[in-house]
Amino acid sequence: MLYFSPPAGWAIFECLLLSLFTSAIGFNIMHDGAHGSFSSKPWVNTVAASSLNFLGANTFMWKMKHNVIHHAYTNIDGIDDDLDAKPFLRLCETQKHYKVHKYQHLYFWAAYSLLYLFWIFVSDYKKYFRKKVGDIPLKKMTTNDHLTFWGFKLLHICLFVVIPIVMVGVGPWAIGFVSYALFAGFVLSIVFQLAHTVEHTHFPVPNVETNKIDDEWAIHQLKTTANFATKNRLACWFMGD
Repeated sequence: MLYFSPPAGWAIFECLLLSLFTSAIGFNIMHDGAHGSFSSKPWVNTVAASSLNFLGANTFMWKMKHNVIHHAYTNIDGIDDDLDAKPFLRLCETQKHYKVHKYQHLYFWAAYSLLYLFWIFVSDYKKYFRKKVGDIPLKKMTTNDHLTFWGFKLLHICLFVVIPIVMVGVGPWAIGFVSYALFAGFVLSIVFQLAHTVEHTHFPVPNVETNKIDDEWAIHQLKTTANFATKNRLACWFMGD
């Protein structure tokens, strides 16, 4: 796209294709690497997880948000950050209901599309400076964690913003990058949401007296997680199942 300057139609198509590749890296390489399940060798898992850094996000923040909080407190409103899409979307019954939510089934796709842009340009920085994921404090970052955060953020801006603008100009870059980011956000959001935020999964509320969930962890995971497209070979391959 940068060196061969294809016609506009092909360029947009290639941007959308890059979105699918970005999503596939997230589903198949980064996610499993961050969970330590991509390889039997820890260093390979570290490299696989680091693919997220090249795509503009941050592995440290992801592990805290996803591995620690999401998997321990899946679908628990107020703790699981994946449920926090307010005020645009209401993702469970315990969240405040606004009149606009009556129409969220019509505009959800637009909100979902913003995920990737918000993730790499807003949410990571918000977590970094607030030192929290939602209301949960981040574990202490080492010097290497800080250097990795800022180093890869700058590298991503150079690779995805500065160099493309120099090569093709602001207008073509803006159209291509926004197309790429919005489509990636939509694909990532749809898969994330179908796994947990659907009508047949549970959204547990802690016991008022003990402030604990009644079910043990494994039962909690089964109740709050949904399988989908299990017979679709293409979908399963694309999402790393």
